[in-house]
Amino acid sequence: MTSSKDHNNAGAGRVVISVDAMGGDRGPAAVVAGISRSAKLNPEVDFILHGPENDLSKLVAKRRILDGRCTIRHAQDVVSMEDKPSQVMRHGKATSMWSTLESVRNGDATVAVSCGNTGALMALSMIRLRKLPGVNRPAIAILWPSRNPQGFNVMLDVGADIRADATDLLQYALMGASYARNGLELKRPRIGLLNVGTEEHKGRAELKEAHDLISAHAEKAQFDFVGFVEGGDIPGKTCDVIVTDGFTGNVALKTGEGTASLIGDLLRQAFAYSPLSRVASLLAYTSLKRLQKRIDPRRVNGGVFLGLNGTVVKSHGSADAMGVSAAVKLAFELARSGFTDRLAARVASAAELDQDALGQKDKNVK
Repeated sequence: MTSSKDHNNAGAGRVVISVDAMGGDRGPAAVVAGISRSAKLNPEVDFILHGPENDLSKLVAKRRILDGRCTIRHAQDVVSMEDKPSQVMRHGKATSMWSTLESVRNGDATVAVSCGNTGALMALSMIRLRKLPGVNRPAIAILWPSRNPQGFNVMLDVGADIRADATDLLQYALMGASYARNGLELKRPRIGLLNVGTEEHKGRAELKEAHDLISAHAEKAQFDFVGFVEGGDIPGKTCDVIVTDGFTGNVALKTGEGTASLIGDLLRQAFAYSPLSRVASLLAYTSLKRLQKRIDPRRVNGGVFLGLNGTVVKSHGSADAMGVSAAVKLAFELARSGFTDRLAARVASAAELDQDALGQKDKNVK
């Protein structure tokens, strides 16, 4: 597997990550434990931590690894999971989430990480960081365990916007390809467009139009378009990036999480069924631990907001220290790769191609 990361520019010096300490289900203690875990694993990362200064100072003081590597910025208010995005945009200036994004906006940090309210985080990100020129709708991309050699596939959108026309789906393909290059080190990602079947005549009109648009941009954008894919291909090895609208993507994501939880519960019940099955569980302990590690959602925690003037990683609200550490690791890798600049270049290149095609069309009409 060949890496196409560019560390010459973004990789120089230390990487500063802006972290929202509040808003998660487990509170700031889990967030501080998570960034402490990341600090131990990576000596090149520093943090700006946002939340009530008195509370955070006590938690950080207990983690010696964070000495000199963590700046606290006071923010008294917290965005709760029940807060409406419109309310947060009007009255959220004193919140830790707002402060977290402001550090990226001001250039003090490269990436923002938050466990808070997804809708509010996306709304504030669009207001404070703004969309990249040419992007109609930002998308949320996640890593999905797969049979591919890299171990994961990228899927987007999974909930930023329930609507998506053909142009939006093209932009998702471009952004997903860039994410796969910099997050999974794939030189030429394979893109699939999620549909109810693989035949070209199936699906809604906007999907058929998106199929043609993505195919037309594939060569210049340096990815391979495999055409329509089905739900079974999401964890498969047919493609590396699955493109869909936010409604379908979110339903697929929640279904996958629910199914994984069900399988875990059924396995525990099966191995506790009888004395013999309990003995079997001991014999299979190593294999079961390997399986648990492979499908543990904490190890791939972090949805990336794509299409903004700055990178934002949304951690799961219930993330523990391991989950927060995984989100920070993803943020660090994207920061080191110069992901935001490379993504902006991809989107701009596509916009230029569209303008050229439009100009050629007008010339032919004349």
